[in-house]
Amino acid sequence: MPDLLKKPFGTHGKVHQITPESAGWRYVGFDLHRLRAGDKVAEATGDNEVILVMVEGKAAITSAGQDWGVLGERMNVFEKTPPHCLYLPNGSDWAAEAETDCTIAVCSAPGKGGHEARRIGPDGITLTERGKGTNTRYINNIAMENEDYADSLLVTEVFTPAGHWSSFPSHRHDEDDYPRITYLEETYYHRLNPASGFGIQRVYTDDGSLDETMAVADGDVVCVPRGHHPCGAPYGFEMYYLNVMAGPLRKWRFVAAPEVEWIMERDA
Repeated sequence: MPDLLKKPFGTHGKVHQITPESAGWRYVGFDLHRLRAGDKVAEATGDNEVILVMVEGKAAITSAGQDWGVLGERMNVFEKTPPHCLYLPNGSDWAAEAETDCTIAVCSAPGKGGHEARRIGPDGITLTERGKGTNTRYINNIAMENEDYADSLLVTEVFTPAGHWSSFPSHRHDEDDYPRITYLEETYYHRLNPASGFGIQRVYTDDGSLDETMAVADGDVVCVPRGHHPCGAPYGFEMYYLNVMAGPLRKWRFVAAPEVEWIMERDA
């Protein structure tokens, strides 16, 4: 199996390029561009649909002859304001010119031509609290199941306070058995505040055939092909991650790890 922890391969330009082929799976792709003011990037979506997420900074974006104007508002992701995003169906091309230094995430999955290009956010995205105690975290839902914006993609942002856990109680979504559970591959694009810190993520299966615990640095991506995938932010370091999920069915149904079922039931 390919390494689950992906380090950025640079500090400028395209610094992540995760494809189904490189990840050893079938659905999810994730690219990240770190641009300086004036930089330009142009790509085609091909057979994939794409959600562009302005993680930080501002860029003027055009696609298929349509001018979407300048997208982006927050200059630091930890401002926690709603992101500016753009959905593009398969068979599209797009181009961006950075107005400021900016970070653009390209979330991709197989497209079926079922949805039109559209802006997503900041309107309609509200930071929502989830969890209890030191399992509390804050969610910006970009395109989850309740938002009929995409054919395959599920995309969300999560802010985890220092000293808290996230994607916890441990759960998995690695079987195609709806409505009990759905098969969804997933990437985590991690950021840390201060950026010098680290977070922890474990990816493990009930039978132990996969069990990896990783120290994630600011800018790393973790791939979750199967199994449970909790993460934690040490005291003193706030954690952000951008999740991309996709599979054969655009629904998020999961099963808790046996050792944490009692926590999920208690906190329900």
